[in-house]
Amino acid sequence: MSADSQLHIGVIGAGNIGNVHINEFKKLPDTKITGITDVFLPSAEARAKEHGIPNVYANYEQLLQDSSIDAVIVAVPNQFHADIAIHALKAGKHVLLEKPMGINAAAAKAIVQAHKETGKTLMISHQMRWESINQQLKEQIDKGALGHIYNVKTGWLRRKGIPGWGTWFTQMSKSGGGPLIDIGVHMLDLSLHLMGNPKPVSVFGTTYAEFGPKRRGIGTWGTPDWNGTYDVEDLATALIKMDNGSTLTLDVSWAAHTDMLDNQPYIYLMGTEGGASLRGGKGKLFTEVFDRTADVELTQPANDAGPRVRMSRHFVDCIREGKEPLTSGLSGLTNNLVLEAIYESSRTGNVVTLDWN
Repeated sequence: MSADSQLHIGVIGAGNIGNVHINEFKKLPDTKITGITDVFLPSAEARAKEHGIPNVYANYEQLLQDSSIDAVIVAVPNQFHADIAIHALKAGKHVLLEKPMGINAAAAKAIVQAHKETGKTLMISHQMRWESINQQLKEQIDKGALGHIYNVKTGWLRRKGIPGWGTWFTQMSKSGGGPLIDIGVHMLDLSLHLMGNPKPVSVFGTTYAEFGPKRRGIGTWGTPDWNGTYDVEDLATALIKMDNGSTLTLDVSWAAHTDMLDNQPYIYLMGTEGGASLRGGKGKLFTEVFDRTADVELTQPANDAGPRVRMSRHFVDCIREGKEPLTSGLSGLTNNLVLEAIYESSRTGNVVTLDWN
């Protein structure tokens, strides 16, 4: 920790998501963004000027060599997550790593191993766990309001939302997949969290590419590269079975002919004592009282600080207190194992048993 007791943070990746992280950490008085780098150096220089970041590094290796930096935010394309995160951990830095943890399960396992060897804080950036409504629901679940959660349906169906056609987003070798690994990982992570983190044991799933290869379903995120390629899915569906017998159904798309016009993520939880729904920032609990149905709305508090600032605060607290983050390396590995199993199931047409070794 620096002499001024502030946590000094370096940012690796000066793109949109890196900028989001910078804005959130600037809200924390005991942290300071002191360095930034990007493969396109002018981007890093522009962010540094915009936010008053004192140091710009030619590459991430130089940033990691700076002993004054305590922690790093890794906000780069998926294919680089493992190399940079492992290098950062071994350089003695705490790491906040953008989702998905790895481009595949092997990459995620390598990061977990580096974390075990170094003992530094490793946290995966899953901001949906930090939404106020979701936290309120988790509190009720932990009190037993739903009983045993035995079936969950979750998804995020975008009608027309393929991001950055032709860029790394739509290239399997660079992203690891399409909507399944991009937005599906959020719904998978949040659902498992709300279910109490049962261990996924088997998966049956299918992926489709009906829009992207035809250059249809293009969204507004990112700038298309029409000289690029599209070899990922644009819709995925899967059934995931847990070691306690519970099941999770996952449906995600970047593009589909659907009436989900609000493009909002959703989760429906069914338990022995009650149920719950989350959709578009709204939540509801369902149960029965005196043999009659009873619904309770979950409301957003006034002047809510927002999920990302709570997530950033948690990362800092974990570093200072030496505690395991809520979105730990194990949670990231679990997500990667399930996602990889869905892709394998789609390729083979078979149920896939997860490999935890």
